[in-house]
Amino acid sequence: MTPKEFFDFASSHGAEMVDLKFSDLLGTWQHCSFPIETWDEGTFENGVGFDGSSIRGWQGIHVSDMLAVPDPATACLDPFFAR
Repeated sequence: MTPKEFFDFASSHGAEMVDLKFSDLLGTWQHCSFPIETWDEGTFENGVGFDGSSIRGWQGIHVSDMLAVPDPATACLDPFFAR
């Protein structure tokens, strides 16, 4: 899925939030949620920033700025999310 296809898919399903999920070094699921209107096609190249000090085994507070680069090919609707 390309970034354009991602936005077409999200729009056709009425998505309002993007929940970026990943695992930490110990295998625990982590996530950051973003309003979809804050994303554009450049987000898939430039990434999104988050605080890495909140995640075990990542960065200390003095160097905690992290960047996650999302992969549009892994996008899916969360079947367990109820509005």
